[in-house]
Amino acid sequence: MSFRRVVTAKNAAGKSVVVSDGTSPREMALKHTPGFVSAPIWMAKPSLADGKDPMSIPDSSLLPGPGGSTFLVVTFPPDRVMMSPEFNPALAGPEHAAAAPGIAETFEMDNPGMHTTPTVDYVCVIDGEIVLELDDGVTVQLKQGDTVVQQGARHAWRNPGDKPATLAFILLGAGAA
Repeated sequence: MSFRRVVTAKNAAGKSVVVSDGTSPREMALKHTPGFVSAPIWMAKPSLADGKDPMSIPDSSLLPGPGGSTFLVVTFPPDRVMMSPEFNPALAGPEHAAAAPGIAETFEMDNPGMHTTPTVDYVCVIDGEIVLELDDGVTVQLKQGDTVVQQGARHAWRNPGDKPATLAFILLGAGAA
């Protein structure tokens, strides 16, 4: 699955123009986690107001600092993909780190999927169903159209179903978690 990204701006004459139309240069379909797609769409940093495409900077962190934001779309395959005998965490781990630098480093090694980021996240389930897991095994079942406001809480996304789930995230840099 690919996500179309249309970026507009003003040209030198002050007219609105399309500056790019296509996939994000950082979109990545993971080879070692079949069905997992990370599509960082845009980042805004207080110091980056020159109109340049922040997604064109390879390997830069997707975790926004205070006053910054990140917009990304992620497709989560069913959890059974990670339970398959063919799944190799040693190959998948570096691929996840490359797909979500900065964010991937917040994941707990002893509790796969659980993480905490210094952000306020606005999340919308675009397609499918997914489970939000919080501390102490608390879970919230979400379906297409549901939204979440995640305020720096420790959490994980689980897909116990048979179909992929696609979520849109807007992360707002909020300081220390």
